Amino acid sequence: MLVQCRLAGIARSTVYVDKAAVVDEVELLLLRLLDEEFTRHPFYGSRKMVVWLGTQGHSVNRKRVQRLMRILGLAAMAPGPNTSKIHPQNKIYPYLLRGLSIIRVNQVWSTDITYIRLAQGFVYLVAIIDWYSRKVLAWQVSNTMDASFCVDCLTAALNEYGAPEIFNTDQGSQFTCEVWVKVLQENAIKISMDGRGRALDNIFVERLWRSVKYEDVYPKNYASMPELLVGLAEYFVFYNGGRFHQALGYKTPDQVYQTREDGGAKIADHFSEKKGSSKEEMGQHQSAVTETTPS
Repeated sequence: MLVQCRLAGIARSTVYVDKAAVVDEVELLLLRLLDEEFTRHPFYGSRKMVVWLGTQGHSVNRKRVQRLMRILGLAAMAPGPNTSKIHPQNKIYPYLLRGLSIIRVNQVWSTDITYIRLAQGFVYLVAIIDWYSRKVLAWQVSNTMDASFCVDCLTAALNEYGAPEIFNTDQGSQFTCEVWVKVLQENAIKISMDGRGRALDNIFVERLWRSVKYEDVYPKNYASMPELLVGLAEYFVFYNGGRFHQALGYKTPDQVYQTREDGGAKIADHFSEKKGSSKEEMGQHQSAVTETTPS
Protein backbone atom coordinates (compact mmCIF):
# COMPACT_ATOMS: atom_id res chain seq x y z
CA MET A 1 0.00 0.00 0.00
CA LEU A 2 2.86 2.38 0.85
CA VAL A 3 4.52 1.85 -2.58
CA GLN A 4 1.20 2.31 -4.38
CA CYS A 5 0.58 5.60 -2.55
CA ARG A 6 4.06 6.87 -3.46
CA LEU A 7 3.52 6.00 -7.12
CA ALA A 8 0.15 7.74 -7.06
CA GLY A 9 1.60 10.76 -5.29
CA ILE A 10 -0.88 10.73 -2.40
CA ALA A 11 -0.60 10.40 1.37
CA ARG A 12 -1.34 6.91 2.66
CA SER A 13 -3.60 8.29 5.39
CA THR A 14 -6.02 9.73 2.83
CA VAL A 15 -6.78 6.27 1.46
CA TYR A 16 -8.75 5.47 4.62
CA VAL A 17 -10.54 8.80 5.06
CA ASP A 18 -13.82 7.86 3.35
CA LYS A 19 -14.07 4.50 5.12
CA ALA A 20 -13.42 6.11 8.52
CA ALA A 21 -16.03 8.77 7.87
CA VAL A 22 -18.65 6.13 7.12
CA VAL A 23 -17.82 4.23 10.31
CA ASP A 24 -18.02 7.44 12.34
CA GLU A 25 -21.42 8.30 10.93
CA VAL A 26 -22.82 4.87 11.79
CA GLU A 27 -21.29 5.02 15.25
CA LEU A 28 -22.73 8.46 15.91
CA LEU A 29 -26.15 7.32 14.72
CA LEU A 30 -26.13 4.36 17.09
CA LEU A 31 -24.95 6.57 19.96
CA ARG A 32 -27.76 9.04 19.30
CA LEU A 33 -30.35 6.25 19.14
CA LEU A 34 -29.11 4.69 22.38
CA ASP A 35 -29.06 8.08 24.10
CA GLU A 36 -32.66 8.84 23.12
CA GLU A 37 -33.99 5.41 24.03
CA PHE A 38 -32.19 5.36 27.39
CA THR A 39 -33.64 8.78 28.18
CA ARG A 40 -37.11 7.36 27.46
CA HIS A 41 -36.51 4.00 29.18
CA PRO A 42 -33.58 4.22 31.64
CA PHE A 43 -34.27 0.67 32.86
CA TYR A 44 -33.18 -0.85 29.53
CA GLY A 45 -29.95 -2.82 29.67
CA SER A 46 -27.77 -3.94 26.76
CA ARG A 47 -29.96 -6.96 25.93
CA LYS A 48 -33.12 -4.90 25.52
CA MET A 49 -31.18 -2.24 23.63
CA VAL A 50 -30.06 -4.88 21.12
CA VAL A 51 -33.69 -5.88 20.59
CA TRP A 52 -34.86 -2.27 20.35
CA LEU A 53 -32.16 -1.34 17.82
CA GLY A 54 -33.31 -4.33 15.76
CA THR A 55 -36.83 -2.87 15.62
CA GLN A 56 -35.27 0.32 14.25
CA GLY A 57 -33.55 -1.57 11.45
CA HIS A 58 -30.08 -1.84 13.02
CA SER A 59 -28.68 -5.33 13.53
CA VAL A 60 -26.08 -4.83 16.26
CA ASN A 61 -24.65 -7.50 18.56
CA ARG A 62 -24.69 -7.14 22.33
CA LYS A 63 -20.93 -6.69 22.63
CA ARG A 64 -21.06 -3.59 20.46
CA VAL A 65 -24.06 -2.20 22.35
CA GLN A 66 -22.23 -2.72 25.64
CA ARG A 67 -19.23 -0.83 24.28
CA LEU A 68 -21.41 2.05 23.07
CA MET A 69 -23.24 2.21 26.40
CA ARG A 70 -19.88 2.39 28.19
CA ILE A 71 -18.94 5.34 25.97
CA LEU A 72 -22.17 7.05 27.01
CA GLY A 73 -21.75 6.07 30.65
CA LEU A 74 -25.10 4.27 30.65
CA ALA A 75 -26.22 1.39 32.85
CA ALA A 76 -29.78 0.22 33.37
CA MET A 77 -31.64 1.32 36.51
CA ALA A 78 -32.39 -2.26 37.52
CA PRO A 79 -30.65 -5.15 39.30
CA GLY A 80 -27.93 -6.68 37.21
CA PRO A 81 -24.23 -6.86 36.50
CA ASN A 82 -22.15 -3.88 37.49
CA THR A 83 -21.48 -1.86 34.33
CA SER A 84 -20.38 1.37 36.03
CA LYS A 85 -16.75 2.36 35.69
CA ILE A 86 -15.77 1.63 39.27
CA HIS A 87 -12.10 1.89 40.18
CA PRO A 88 -11.25 -1.29 42.15
CA GLN A 89 -8.80 0.52 44.45
CA ASN A 90 -11.08 3.42 45.38
CA LYS A 91 -13.10 3.34 48.59
CA ILE A 92 -16.87 2.90 48.29
CA TYR A 93 -18.95 4.77 50.87
CA PRO A 94 -22.33 3.61 52.25
CA TYR A 95 -25.67 4.94 51.07
CA LEU A 96 -26.94 7.42 53.68
CA LEU A 97 -30.32 8.49 52.30
CA ARG A 98 -32.44 5.41 53.00
CA GLY A 99 -35.57 6.51 54.88
CA LEU A 100 -34.35 10.11 55.06
CA SER A 101 -36.71 13.10 54.88
CA ILE A 102 -35.30 15.99 52.87
CA ILE A 103 -36.62 19.00 54.78
CA ARG A 104 -34.21 21.88 54.06
CA VAL A 105 -31.97 23.32 51.38
CA ASN A 106 -28.34 22.21 51.30
CA GLN A 107 -29.24 19.08 53.24
CA VAL A 108 -28.53 16.76 50.29
CA TRP A 109 -26.80 17.49 47.01
CA SER A 110 -26.15 14.98 44.26
CA THR A 111 -24.53 14.79 40.87
CA ASP A 112 -24.19 12.61 37.80
CA ILE A 113 -22.70 12.65 34.31
CA THR A 114 -24.66 12.34 31.08
CA TYR A 115 -23.82 12.19 27.39
CA ILE A 116 -24.72 15.18 25.20
CA ARG A 117 -24.69 14.65 21.46
CA LEU A 118 -23.45 17.20 18.95
CA ALA A 119 -23.91 17.15 15.20
CA GLN A 120 -20.50 15.53 14.65
CA GLY A 121 -19.61 14.06 18.01
CA PHE A 122 -20.47 14.03 21.68
CA VAL A 123 -19.43 15.55 25.01
CA TYR A 124 -20.25 14.94 28.66
CA LEU A 125 -22.30 17.10 31.02
CA VAL A 126 -22.07 17.05 34.81
CA ALA A 127 -24.48 18.94 37.06
CA ILE A 128 -24.97 19.34 40.80
CA ILE A 129 -28.52 19.61 42.14
CA ASP A 130 -29.99 20.49 45.54
CA TRP A 131 -32.59 17.86 46.42
CA TYR A 132 -34.87 20.08 48.49
CA SER A 133 -35.36 22.74 45.82
CA ARG A 134 -34.32 20.82 42.65
CA LYS A 135 -32.10 23.81 41.86
CA VAL A 136 -29.13 23.21 39.54
CA LEU A 137 -26.26 24.69 41.52
CA ALA A 138 -23.46 24.23 38.99
CA TRP A 139 -22.71 22.45 35.73
CA GLN A 140 -19.73 21.78 33.46
CA VAL A 141 -19.17 20.27 30.01
CA SER A 142 -16.14 18.24 28.89
CA ASN A 143 -15.10 16.17 25.89
CA THR A 144 -13.67 13.51 28.20
CA MET A 145 -15.33 11.72 31.10
CA ASP A 146 -12.56 12.26 33.65
CA ALA A 147 -12.66 13.58 37.19
CA SER A 148 -11.25 17.06 36.64
CA PHE A 149 -14.35 18.68 35.20
CA CYS A 150 -16.47 17.09 37.94
CA VAL A 151 -14.18 18.56 40.61
CA ASP A 152 -14.35 21.97 38.90
CA CYS A 153 -18.15 21.76 39.00
CA LEU A 154 -18.11 20.78 42.69
CA THR A 155 -15.74 23.63 43.56
CA ALA A 156 -17.93 26.14 41.75
CA ALA A 157 -21.03 24.99 43.66
CA LEU A 158 -19.25 25.11 47.01
CA ASN A 159 -17.91 28.59 46.34
CA GLU A 160 -21.34 29.88 45.38
CA TYR A 161 -23.63 28.11 47.86
CA GLY A 162 -21.50 26.77 50.71
CA ALA A 163 -21.36 23.11 51.70
CA PRO A 164 -24.23 20.61 51.94
CA GLU A 165 -24.62 18.16 54.80
CA ILE A 166 -24.61 15.09 52.53
CA PHE A 167 -23.39 14.59 48.96
CA ASN A 168 -24.79 11.58 47.09
CA THR A 169 -23.28 10.06 43.92
CA ASP A 170 -23.01 6.74 42.17
CA GLN A 171 -19.88 4.59 42.47
CA GLY A 172 -18.28 5.85 39.28
CA SER A 173 -14.54 6.38 39.30
CA GLN A 174 -14.97 10.15 38.96
CA PHE A 175 -16.74 10.23 42.35
CA THR A 176 -14.58 7.74 44.23
CA CYS A 177 -11.22 9.17 43.17
CA GLU A 178 -8.95 10.80 45.74
CA VAL A 179 -9.23 14.36 44.44
CA TRP A 180 -13.07 14.34 44.52
CA VAL A 181 -13.30 12.73 47.97
CA LYS A 182 -10.66 15.11 49.33
CA VAL A 183 -12.74 18.18 48.43
CA LEU A 184 -15.78 16.71 50.21
CA GLN A 185 -13.79 15.77 53.29
CA GLU A 186 -12.11 19.17 53.48
CA ASN A 187 -15.57 20.73 53.63
CA ALA A 188 -16.85 18.27 56.28
CA ILE A 189 -19.46 16.83 53.90
CA LYS A 190 -20.84 13.34 54.54
CA ILE A 191 -20.30 11.08 51.54
CA SER A 192 -23.15 8.88 50.30
CA MET A 193 -23.01 6.48 47.35
CA ASP A 194 -25.71 4.53 45.53
CA GLY A 195 -25.63 0.78 45.23
CA ARG A 196 -24.11 -0.77 42.11
CA GLY A 197 -25.85 0.28 38.92
CA ARG A 198 -27.88 3.42 38.32
CA ALA A 199 -30.69 3.14 40.82
CA LEU A 200 -33.58 5.44 41.62
CA ASP A 201 -31.49 6.67 44.56
CA ASN A 202 -30.32 9.53 42.33
CA ILE A 203 -33.72 10.10 40.73
CA PHE A 204 -33.70 13.90 40.76
CA VAL A 205 -30.60 14.07 38.56
CA GLU A 206 -32.10 11.46 36.23
CA ARG A 207 -35.22 13.61 35.89
CA LEU A 208 -33.04 16.63 35.21
CA TRP A 209 -31.30 14.82 32.33
CA ARG A 210 -34.65 13.94 30.80
CA SER A 211 -35.77 17.57 30.96
CA VAL A 212 -32.49 18.92 29.56
CA LYS A 213 -32.53 16.54 26.62
CA TYR A 214 -36.19 16.65 25.64
CA GLU A 215 -36.66 20.37 26.25
CA ASP A 216 -33.33 21.65 24.93
CA VAL A 217 -30.70 19.29 23.48
CA TYR A 218 -32.86 17.18 21.16
CA PRO A 219 -34.96 20.04 19.70
CA LYS A 220 -31.95 22.32 19.11
CA ASN A 221 -29.53 19.63 17.85
CA TYR A 222 -26.39 21.61 18.75
CA ALA A 223 -23.60 21.47 16.20
CA SER A 224 -20.58 22.61 18.23
CA MET A 225 -19.30 22.99 21.77
CA PRO A 226 -19.59 26.84 21.82
CA GLU A 227 -23.18 26.60 20.58
CA LEU A 228 -23.96 23.97 23.22
CA LEU A 229 -22.45 26.04 26.03
CA VAL A 230 -24.53 29.08 25.13
CA GLY A 231 -27.68 26.98 24.81
CA LEU A 232 -27.20 25.14 28.10
CA ALA A 233 -26.45 28.39 29.93
CA GLU A 234 -29.77 29.78 28.71
CA TYR A 235 -31.63 26.57 29.52
CA PHE A 236 -30.37 26.27 33.10
CA VAL A 237 -31.34 29.89 33.77
CA PHE A 238 -34.82 28.95 32.55
CA TYR A 239 -34.85 25.67 34.49
CA ASN A 240 -33.97 27.36 37.78
CA GLY A 241 -35.86 30.60 37.38
CA GLY A 242 -38.65 30.15 34.85
CA ARG A 243 -39.72 26.50 34.76
CA PHE A 244 -42.54 25.73 37.19
CA HIS A 245 -42.34 22.36 38.94
CA GLN A 246 -45.52 20.56 39.94
CA ALA A 247 -43.73 18.86 42.85
CA LEU A 248 -42.78 22.32 44.15
CA GLY A 249 -46.31 23.65 44.13
CA TYR A 250 -45.72 25.19 40.71
CA LYS A 251 -42.88 27.31 42.00
CA THR A 252 -39.43 27.49 40.44
CA PRO A 253 -36.32 25.96 42.03
CA ASP A 254 -34.92 29.46 42.58
CA GLN A 255 -38.04 30.50 44.51
CA VAL A 256 -37.95 27.41 46.71
CA TYR A 257 -34.21 27.68 47.33
CA GLN A 258 -34.52 31.35 48.33
CA THR A 259 -37.66 31.03 50.49
CA ARG A 260 -36.77 27.61 51.99
CA GLU A 261 -40.42 26.60 51.56
CA ASP A 262 -42.48 24.10 49.53
CA GLY A 263 -39.63 21.75 48.66
CA GLY A 264 -38.36 18.47 50.01
CA ALA A 265 -38.78 14.76 49.49
CA LYS A 266 -38.98 11.51 51.42
CA ILE A 267 -36.60 8.70 50.55
CA ALA A 268 -38.69 5.62 51.32
CA ASP A 269 -37.08 2.25 52.05
CA HIS A 270 -38.46 -0.62 49.99
CA PHE A 271 -36.02 -3.39 50.82
CA SER A 272 -37.58 -6.82 51.08
CA GLU A 273 -37.64 -8.34 54.53
CA LYS A 274 -37.80 -11.87 53.18
CA LYS A 275 -34.71 -13.97 53.68
CA GLY A 276 -32.71 -14.46 50.52
CA SER A 277 -34.65 -11.85 48.52
CA SER A 278 -32.78 -8.72 49.51
CA LYS A 279 -32.27 -6.38 46.59
CA GLU A 280 -29.12 -5.15 48.27
CA GLU A 281 -27.58 -8.60 47.85
CA MET A 282 -28.18 -8.18 44.13
CA GLY A 283 -26.04 -5.08 44.17
CA GLN A 284 -28.88 -2.61 43.71
CA HIS A 285 -30.62 -0.21 46.06
CA GLN A 286 -34.35 -0.09 45.38
CA SER A 287 -35.21 3.06 47.32
CA ALA A 288 -38.13 5.11 46.04
CA VAL A 289 -38.50 8.87 46.22
CA THR A 290 -41.78 10.26 47.44
CA GLU A 291 -42.34 13.88 46.53
CA THR A 292 -43.18 16.26 49.35
CA THR A 293 -45.74 18.65 47.98
CA PRO A 294 -47.76 21.42 49.63
CA SER A 295 -51.08 20.41 51.14
